[in-house]
Amino acid sequence: MIAIPIPPEPALLRPAPPALVAPAPRQVSFGLVEGRVNAGTVRIAVFVDGADVANRSTPRGRFRLRVTLPTHDVTVKVAAYGPGGKSAATTVSPVFGLPRAALPTATVGRLDPVLQRRLRTRSSAFPGITAFYVQNLRTGAGAAWNARARFPAASTVKLGIAIEVMRTLSGLPAQGTEVDRLLRSMLQFSSNQAANELLVWLSGSTGAGAARVNATLRRAGITDTELYGGYIVGTGLAAGRPIPVGVVESPSLGIGKYTTAWDMARMFKYLHLATAGRGPLVGRLRGFTLADARRLLYILAHSQDHGKLDRFVNRSGVAVPHKAGWILTARHDTGLVYSSDGVFVAAVMTWNGSGISMSADELAGRIAKVALDRFTAAAAAAATPTSARATFLSRRL
Repeated sequence: MIAIPIPPEPALLRPAPPALVAPAPRQVSFGLVEGRVNAGTVRIAVFVDGADVANRSTPRGRFRLRVTLPTHDVTVKVAAYGPGGKSAATTVSPVFGLPRAALPTATVGRLDPVLQRRLRTRSSAFPGITAFYVQNLRTGAGAAWNARARFPAASTVKLGIAIEVMRTLSGLPAQGTEVDRLLRSMLQFSSNQAANELLVWLSGSTGAGAARVNATLRRAGITDTELYGGYIVGTGLAAGRPIPVGVVESPSLGIGKYTTAWDMARMFKYLHLATAGRGPLVGRLRGFTLADARRLLYILAHSQDHGKLDRFVNRSGVAVPHKAGWILTARHDTGLVYSSDGVFVAAVMTWNGSGISMSADELAGRIAKVALDRFTAAAAAAATPTSARATFLSRRL
């Protein structure tokens, strides 16, 4: 008798590891899970830190779904299952989760008079010149004071250096490379040495690199910010009235770096929009991609400079990617505050010619806390049935 060999199981009936488009390691994610599976896959499952958060059939090769991610570093695994129960998986880590409610969207700024009054009360008590700009990036509601006044920029505009570096690179910097190390050192620890080395990497000298960064920011519409040379090494760690962005009082400035609360707020707002391929950074800056934005926000979310915008909102479910700056007479912080209700941008600047104190950091924290409370209450009111809304507003707002 002649033995007839049994043919092997067709390769197409065996699931292959999913080819993921999103999320990607060392980037932020709003929960989008996207990719391709082979014809041997009939079902996929998504696991976040080992917990099964999604499970669905895949009649076609492509899949795209959204899951809820916690606001911290997580491991995302996508498993593909074949008809016989065999499986193959792809794991991505670390991914910094951001709330689905904060997905980038187009908004028109409008003044929130209640928020304006509350924030102005806080800032007017500060012993010196202040400026702030706050805007809910879901609803457009916000408030501002002295937002176009020029302040010494200190380290805040290091974000502009990072944007130009990412735009210049062909692809994301590989982990452990010199550029990767310098970016993290500059943004997470505010290293002046790293900032200077990146400026030299861009154009051969700190002065030429700074001029290049200035030109890029102007193309993106950030027109009232000046990065003047390098840094001194050894320092640093919808309908309604528009949000007012005028000048009330400005510090006395000589030659040097300067910026405004309005410019810094827009820089962070544009970075947020760019994570979804929206806004001026991807629309006007050739070479800057949504992956660049997601990587920069990932780095900023791991800032080691705490106790400023995050001082009173540092709790579970809230993430504050931010960049602070300070010199002897000025202290600033700008960033994005993500929560389950969405996201808002906040820029707070302070100056005192006699010297600045840590009370400036507390002011930034108070402004972020007041804004978060206001926007949280407004979101709850919007979700309340119309018949009960007036009562809810009177109690909470």
